[in-house]
Amino acid sequence: MVIFSSLLSALPPRRLVALLGLGLLPSAATWAQTTNSGTDKFAQLETVLPTPNTYRTASGAPGKDYWQQRADYDIKVSLDDAKQAITGRETITYTNRSPDTLPYLWVQLDQNVLAKNSITATTEVSQLQDKMSFAALDALLSDFDGGFKIESVTGKDGKALKTVTNYTMMRVDLPAPLRPGQSFAFNVKWHYNVNGKQPRRNGYEYFPEDKNYLYEIAQWYPRMAVYSDNQGWQHKQFLGSGEFTLPFGDYKVSITAPADHIVGATGTLQNASQVLTATQQKRFEQAKTAKKPVLIVSQEEAVKAEGSRATATKTWSFAAKNVRDFAWVSSRKFIWDAMQIKQDGKPVMCMSYYPKEGNPLWGKYSTEVVAHTIKTYSKHTIPYEYPVAISVHGPIFGMEYPMICFNGGRPEKDGTYSAQTKYAMIGVIIHEVGHNFFPMIVNSDERQWSWMDEGLNSFMQYLTEQEWERNYPSRRGEPANIVEYMRTDKSLQTPIMTNSESVLQFGNNAYAKPATALNILRETVMGRELFDHAFKTYAQRWAYKHPTPADFFRTMEDASAVDLDWFWRGWFYTTDYTDLALESVKAYNVNTKNPAVENQRLQQLQAAAPASISAQRNATELKSTLVDEKPELKDFYNQYNPLAVTPADQQRYTSYLGSLSEEQRQRLGDNQNFYELSLRNVGGLVMPVIVQLTYADNSTEIQTIPAEIWRKNNAQVSKVIVTKKPVISFVLDPFQQTADTDLSNNAFPRQPAASRFELFQQQQQAQPNPMQQAAPKANAQKPESSTGGSK
Repeated sequence: MVIFSSLLSALPPRRLVALLGLGLLPSAATWAQTTNSGTDKFAQLETVLPTPNTYRTASGAPGKDYWQQRADYDIKVSLDDAKQAITGRETITYTNRSPDTLPYLWVQLDQNVLAKNSITATTEVSQLQDKMSFAALDALLSDFDGGFKIESVTGKDGKALKTVTNYTMMRVDLPAPLRPGQSFAFNVKWHYNVNGKQPRRNGYEYFPEDKNYLYEIAQWYPRMAVYSDNQGWQHKQFLGSGEFTLPFGDYKVSITAPADHIVGATGTLQNASQVLTATQQKRFEQAKTAKKPVLIVSQEEAVKAEGSRATATKTWSFAAKNVRDFAWVSSRKFIWDAMQIKQDGKPVMCMSYYPKEGNPLWGKYSTEVVAHTIKTYSKHTIPYEYPVAISVHGPIFGMEYPMICFNGGRPEKDGTYSAQTKYAMIGVIIHEVGHNFFPMIVNSDERQWSWMDEGLNSFMQYLTEQEWERNYPSRRGEPANIVEYMRTDKSLQTPIMTNSESVLQFGNNAYAKPATALNILRETVMGRELFDHAFKTYAQRWAYKHPTPADFFRTMEDASAVDLDWFWRGWFYTTDYTDLALESVKAYNVNTKNPAVENQRLQQLQAAAPASISAQRNATELKSTLVDEKPELKDFYNQYNPLAVTPADQQRYTSYLGSLSEEQRQRLGDNQNFYELSLRNVGGLVMPVIVQLTYADNSTEIQTIPAEIWRKNNAQVSKVIVTKKPVISFVLDPFQQTADTDLSNNAFPRQPAASRFELFQQQQQAQPNPMQQAAPKANAQKPESSTGGSK
């Protein structure tokens, strides 16, 4: 046996005794007897996932009895630009499609996260530091009250309904229980102050140069909570991290704003002739056939509007069908451009609203990015069916709503921008527009599982970025980009399957890690064809419905015939990490039993073996030995060559060949190379073993061993690889496909880790000490000597 050391080719491999034809070579699974981790990493998830039923099937599809509730809204809202306040009234029509009778309804008051008595403020972890920004201090001292002020809740008959408010949830007690199939309509009046100091997900930005406001308005109206088959009412409090889950419905919304404002919103504008000029209407029509974005409101027109202060108002009317939410924006600063595309034969108007401060970036890129995102996501999931997709630039760096999203990315005041700013802007627009698919259409529960929309959407963002530009610097998706997070202390991590409000390192856990996991599934575990079909099947099955993690996991397996329970368990339910180590390699060839071949090989080994240091020194320092001086002491063995082939050796070889079958005799002459790789799972996350073999002729080959190699021992295994050409090196995961956190143990023979150090001429000059700093002043004040002195 020869264990490779500095070079695989340094010593010829040991001969493998010819038992191959007899089936006596052990299988790879029996090589290692190292202690297992004690955890069955391939155990099926059926004991963890909810039991399938007629609402949600074992295949991951909606069942024959699947149902979901509906909430339709008719809303009238006014924006007070002078006070930065919202006043609204709405009629909610709630339809009970469940098999249950409901004695009360739960309404979400998410704006109460900004109320003075907010549970978010009282439970938020905070600390003092030696240095603190003014913004951080303002947050600690803020007395802003942005919570809903509910003026009334009444039935259709105008009578007050009994309500109970619990922070961000309001219970509406019904006059009579709402039976299956029945609808109940009620009215709500409210007002609140728009947040501008520290906007989170919605608020306003004030521009002191022109004294204007830009509003991004969301979570602005009392909204129905979800009642579902799998959890009843989802009325977990909104604490700030876990976002939203909402029922689908139709919206009619009238927005009253200053007459010189431009308003954009979810849905389609219903009264363009009343709120747009003839020129703006004409430009909008041109955008329907244009190949590039058309300015509906130009920068010159927006700048002119900045100086106006209309006392009159306009009411913009919008309608949206089968959406889960509604958001809107308003400002006299808006530049507005649009370009229509066709998606699955249906028109989609892609639009952007932005102040002049966003140019030149926004005019050049935003609407093009919107259109590209809609096309790419539609290709990989389902065709986009909404008529509008809008990107808005304002105070919110990234937030999503049906058909409209809020995005950051602003150039410097002189119009220049860094590459980081450009790609951050493009990336956030892709991400937020992409949220139209996850969760606006595939309507998962963000309050419970942030990864179901953020992770899937970040994965799709990665695909869309790569189709935008070759070598796009994507932040998330590439396995190498998640390594730093996965190698951090486990006490600083939580599994992906953690409730949204309890997740540590939110961006890495809810966005980057699931996005990377899906990319690894697509590129390494399943392959693109199987993955793409399964992922699209999930989107098709759960479009305009409420999926759960189990529905996603089961659909991906159902549509691909790939058992992925080990993958979900490792990546989503644990904080294990990838670190596969190639600990050693042993090389063998088949022993031919031919004395002419084997004895010659042994002679070559002896000749190639280096002499010991003693033998080397004796060759020059030891003039003669006793046998040199007395030749009569020599006998038969001084001339005997134990490796010389004798007739008896040849006879035994001939007899041996006669005992073999023709096939077995051919095996002896195959001259193949056998390598036993000893593999250790350091990180605990079982993954496919990807091995790059480099042959003696410098050609290479990639072999991929499925993750199931770890199913009987997830700590250490051995694998035999057979090649026709001799191998000089082995490397695990050469293209960094598996997020391996330690590449130093991936190669055999081991490769030195290259790095660089920096030279400097001298240490940085220290600053003068206080005495040195005071000396010039003291000398300047010291009176001159009257006696003079030599110089």
